[in-house]
Amino acid sequence: MTTPVWIILGVLVLAAIIVGGAYNGLVRLRNAVKNAWAQIDVQLKRRYDLIPNLVETAKGYMKHERETLESITKARNQAAQARQSGDVAQTAAAEGELNRAMASFYVVVEAYPDLKANQNFLALQEELTSTENKVSFARQSYNDSVMQYNNKTEMFPSNLIAGLFGFKKSAFFEVTEAAQREAPKVSF
Repeated sequence: MTTPVWIILGVLVLAAIIVGGAYNGLVRLRNAVKNAWAQIDVQLKRRYDLIPNLVETAKGYMKHERETLESITKARNQAAQARQSGDVAQTAAAEGELNRAMASFYVVVEAYPDLKANQNFLALQEELTSTENKVSFARQSYNDSVMQYNNKTEMFPSNLIAGLFGFKKSAFFEVTEAAQREAPKVSF
């Protein structure tokens, strides 16, 4: 073979290596985003499983606070549905509503000293606080993964590969309103 043929073959092999490396990098980052979302999903499910137990424990003490308890149940159900949809923005919005309902719940709980002294309630509250911390950490990890993936899909030359193979940007898990940014307050 002649020198120009070797040069062309070398360029083609180099191009294939670059395309393959960029593609594999995009796949790795996309999978990291999916894994990070799965971690959020696990913690949200755990949170949704704890909330009804907390509400049930509180019902005995808070007979006159039906509206507050119903708002938590409704917000929890909407958040669980949003989580199952897999839509990040919808889940974030529903989580914001649930956070607001939980914040209202904890304000009302302050008026019930017997409830605040109930060991079962305290244990559930502590478990929910721990889960909230895990959700927060999982959100941070997810958003970090999304940032890395989105950077890769937007930066040259991997943006060409991303466009060619249909890699789309991922959405950040963001809360938009200031009230949603506040975690539910838990006091013992």
